[in-house]
Amino acid sequence: MRQLLLFLIIISSAYCRAQSSQTIRTAGLRQPVEIIRDRWGVNHIYAKNEHDLFFAQGYSAAQDRLFQLEIWRRQATGTVAELLGPQEIKRDIGTRLFRYKPNATPADIDKELLHYHPHGPQIVKAFVAGINAYVTEILKTPEKLPFEFRVLDTKPGFWTPEVVISRHQGLMYNVREELNYGRLVNLIGADKLRELQWFHPQSTLPTTTSPAPDLTLHVNGDELFQPILELYEAFRLPLKFRGQSTKADEDEASLNRGFEADKQYVGSNNWVISGDKSASGYPMLANDPHRAQSTPSLRYWVHLNAPGASTLGASTPGWNVVGAGEPTLPGVSIGHNDYGAWGLTIFETDNEDLYVYETNPANPNQYRYKGKGTTYRWLTMKTFTETIPVKGGKPVTTILKYTLHGPVVFEDAKHHKAYAIRSGGLEIGSAPYLASLRMNQARNWMEFRKACLYSRVPGENMIWADKTGTIGWQSVGLAPIRKNFTGLVPVPGDGRFEWSGFLPIDQLPNKLNPPEGYVATANNNLTATNYPHRDALGWTWASPSRAHRIEEVLNDGTRKTMVDFMALQADYLSIPARTLVPLLQNLASLNDRTEQALSYLRRWDYKLTPNSVAASIYVAWEGQLKQAVYQEKVPEVAQPYFKTLPTKRVYDALLVPTSGRDSLLLTCLDRAVAELTKRLGADMDDWSYGQRKNKHITITHPMSNLVDKAMRQKINFGPVSRGGYAETVNATGNDLNQTHGASFRILVDTEDWDKTLGINTPGQSGNPESPHYGDLFPIWAENSYFPVFFTKEKIKTVAEGTTVLTP
Repeated sequence: MRQLLLFLIIISSAYCRAQSSQTIRTAGLRQPVEIIRDRWGVNHIYAKNEHDLFFAQGYSAAQDRLFQLEIWRRQATGTVAELLGPQEIKRDIGTRLFRYKPNATPADIDKELLHYHPHGPQIVKAFVAGINAYVTEILKTPEKLPFEFRVLDTKPGFWTPEVVISRHQGLMYNVREELNYGRLVNLIGADKLRELQWFHPQSTLPTTTSPAPDLTLHVNGDELFQPILELYEAFRLPLKFRGQSTKADEDEASLNRGFEADKQYVGSNNWVISGDKSASGYPMLANDPHRAQSTPSLRYWVHLNAPGASTLGASTPGWNVVGAGEPTLPGVSIGHNDYGAWGLTIFETDNEDLYVYETNPANPNQYRYKGKGTTYRWLTMKTFTETIPVKGGKPVTTILKYTLHGPVVFEDAKHHKAYAIRSGGLEIGSAPYLASLRMNQARNWMEFRKACLYSRVPGENMIWADKTGTIGWQSVGLAPIRKNFTGLVPVPGDGRFEWSGFLPIDQLPNKLNPPEGYVATANNNLTATNYPHRDALGWTWASPSRAHRIEEVLNDGTRKTMVDFMALQADYLSIPARTLVPLLQNLASLNDRTEQALSYLRRWDYKLTPNSVAASIYVAWEGQLKQAVYQEKVPEVAQPYFKTLPTKRVYDALLVPTSGRDSLLLTCLDRAVAELTKRLGADMDDWSYGQRKNKHITITHPMSNLVDKAMRQKINFGPVSRGGYAETVNATGNDLNQTHGASFRILVDTEDWDKTLGINTPGQSGNPESPHYGDLFPIWAENSYFPVFFTKEKIKTVAEGTTVLTP
């Protein structure tokens, strides 16, 4: 009810604001474009042709997120060291190594862009031209540049289509697991690793090898304990400005510490229900992708509207789509058009492999390879020489090397070995999310599913709901077929372990109008044990707790409304708590304070709400339990490479009664009470879960330590109390400061597109001088939304201002 009241207040306040209007002349347009900015900073762009539509999208994105775009451009082009100095040289080398076709011709780029849309080259070039038009304009008055440019004494550069198709934020990363699994097999053996990790689903097909998955190590395991992935990891780490990470949680130490935990807990939610389950009688959709909390937000709302065109009797469809993507990309990744709505979560495909080569002692640029032949021969690596400009120093010359599999990331001269990565992200059409352009114009499930066939990176659970009553799910992504290996450990690069093409995307798991009347995904496994293409999918998935809770609510027998969907996205019930707390029911402690803590847990509803004392006790206890089981199960020698036990393995250890279980449960509760006493004080009544010293969110701008106190107060957010944790539907991560979670949310009832609700924290703009820099943060902090109107008449009622771009 509190969410609904806040939502109504937000809407009513929108009608009371004065509107502004302006006209801007800019070169590159063909006809005038009208941009209506609503009360929440969302641009509704009305163009008269496709070129101008995407030109205006690029222009508007640059206007709102200029520094974010500049950082993206530098990361994509490998020119960060030019801005931040020699500490970023390895990042730039890594970026350049993993470019799409380092020697690509304009024709190669156009072929790549055609993958994303039949008008891909024209769309991307128009988008880039719009960004560059704004950059040209703002450079005439550099004093108006956002403060980050002044702090770093730099100016924005110009974009090219190559920047848009960069793979540097590709969300793959499984090669890190692969290397660590290889190390673990060497240290503790394959059977012990299978015992610790939850590899699933286990196939029930008669062709399955046993034990599964196959973790046979065909390379020298002793040689894997080197900085093999240093360059690979360098270009994926967030930027730091004099030590301050660009994202709250992703400094190098925490990235290494939390990789396994991220894979298990950090993710996204989406679901669709049929009209039989909704109060309106029409399908409904919800989506909340989870990424690092940062300022500005990763996502960016926009509404794109332009008519189709007719040429020589042939017509092309028009555009009318609203939703969010990344400000660096044209189109909308998650949203709806006139016909249907769609959303996404990550689906596990394994599209990276680490190859190990024997190199020629007489020429380290040659590696041993047999391929389909009968005899081995020496193949020569391709090489490219690059010059990297460096702030405060001389340019650095580096040689990029490639085997037939991909970029060489490490060379071991002592043992005459080289290591390269084959990455699906370097295949044509693998720029993340860009294939959404095709989805934006889908008019039905068949067209949407056809568009999904072009979505290659990252692997995703795509869901669909439309006005005709159709709901569906199609998993997408590049899925290499490995006929004689699993891709879970490094393999020799001598030709014995090759990919046999990619599984056609329409053969990946999917559903159409399932009899249960819904589809819910939360990065968990949805693949049946008899799925015929087991070798093409990943082996590790998110904990299923979030998905199980969503299914539980969707199956409760009540027809759902938008208010119900709001409550479910904000749901704080912990299924692990509901599983583990009953183990304490008949236990008693001789420690008075532990007994007091037990009394809180016995009368608790298992919800991690901000005002709950029991939630604080439970989360601390669960953490102590997991640590205790981890220390018991994971050999010390393996711990640097296996940081977190899956919740499934913790359940396996605790749900079967043993002689020592009760003692362990109480000992961990003793430790939890001591931990909370030290952090929150002696009075348990003060142990509310959501508070500054406990669960909260503080978002710190990456340049916070480079500005004065007044500016820090302007650019940072929080602390604000939070609830939940990594395994609640409202996923807020396992750290006391919420560093991950849903910064963007969308809810859609296909009965009426004007009913759509959304949020994007902290705001649409990345410029602290804008009223839309942080205006959405307090709404988000209340787990509330703003209305995302679709019809022009409704949009005008909440318009803040109108800009007309003219040629």
